[in-house]
Amino acid sequence: MKKVALYSLLLVAGLIGSQFLAGTGTTAINLLTMFCLSFIMLHVGCEFDIDQSQPGRYVWDYVVAGTAAAFPWIFCALYFVFVMAPASMRGSGDLWKEALLEARFASPTSAGVLFAMLAAAGLGSTWVFKKARVLAIFDDLDTILLMVPLKIMMVGLKWQLLVIIVIIFVLLGLAWKFLHRVRLPVNWPFAMVYAALITAGCEGIYLGSKIIDDSAPVQLEVLLPAFVLGCMLAHPEGHGDGLEAPAEKRMATIISGCFMVLVGLSMPPIFGNSAAAGHAGHAALHFPGVAPEVLAQKSQFPGWPAIWMHVLLITVLSNIGKLFPAFCYRREAPLRERLALAIGMFPRGEVGAGVLVISLSYGLGGPSLTVAVLSLALNLLCTGLFIAVVKKLIGTRT
Repeated sequence: MKKVALYSLLLVAGLIGSQFLAGTGTTAINLLTMFCLSFIMLHVGCEFDIDQSQPGRYVWDYVVAGTAAAFPWIFCALYFVFVMAPASMRGSGDLWKEALLEARFASPTSAGVLFAMLAAAGLGSTWVFKKARVLAIFDDLDTILLMVPLKIMMVGLKWQLLVIIVIIFVLLGLAWKFLHRVRLPVNWPFAMVYAALITAGCEGIYLGSKIIDDSAPVQLEVLLPAFVLGCMLAHPEGHGDGLEAPAEKRMATIISGCFMVLVGLSMPPIFGNSAAAGHAGHAALHFPGVAPEVLAQKSQFPGWPAIWMHVLLITVLSNIGKLFPAFCYRREAPLRERLALAIGMFPRGEVGAGVLVISLSYGLGGPSLTVAVLSLALNLLCTGLFIAVVKKLIGTRT
């Protein structure tokens, strides 16, 4: 658990650093985060294997992952509308749009953080790790797919959003068709090159589409392309121990440690003016029919005691929603392992932070976004605790 503790400290250090940076160096931090995530997910893909003779079994995994992502989203959206917003605004369509977008931060498990932490805790060979690897990837995929209709809800139907859907399904088709068949080197220097190319490609697509229409750029997360490439790469033969070689493990540890710091640094400012961070030209919500005094009441800062109460309740609600896998897989594992699996899905990170950044880009802000940012930060801070509970539940020792 020493490595878990170290990773937790690195997360905290990054989170603290993000508040001092106050948005400075965002582009460099995002690119480095994308690079490290690409490297991590490339390794995850290399180690990922499925039984292609039984594709139906993975349909249920996707249902479980999608449901475990949907419950936190729904719970948080309802909380934002029925607890934090004025009662007279509950019939406003724009309020529901805002809540549904902001609450999506609570849905995705951070695959990169989860895999790094479970491996650091010595749980890489357990049923919990193997199942979490499938669910976390499906969980993030579900979030990426659902962001498309949410963006349509905010800016209308754009051709760029349809392009994202096509790219996603093409990538999934390639992963299925060429599963571990492409013979290219997989040791860490080559993996870094692949990660850099994927990062550059995704960023290039984003910037190019932004020039065409910056209201709905093609924003493809590196998580999926990197994972797909890892799935396509053949397992090494005659190359020592492959990814299990000491040099490979050492570099993977270094990259994972850097990733933890960068995830923390990627967090939006907690104590700044969230609304000011958005681009005024992209403000998509105008709340027609809502009186100015009601809007002022909605945006009024309630004070830190109330904010922290909301943060704790939202965090509890979002993690209760993540417990759904504990009620599944009864034929595969006992209750303790299923509960460990569900708790292992608690960590949030880069994808959730990305949702909040998208919310900022549409000019959203106010107390609800502050609560969302703080809740995501609290979940990050508790990651080491979650992994310790998982380790205790399944009773493994390192």
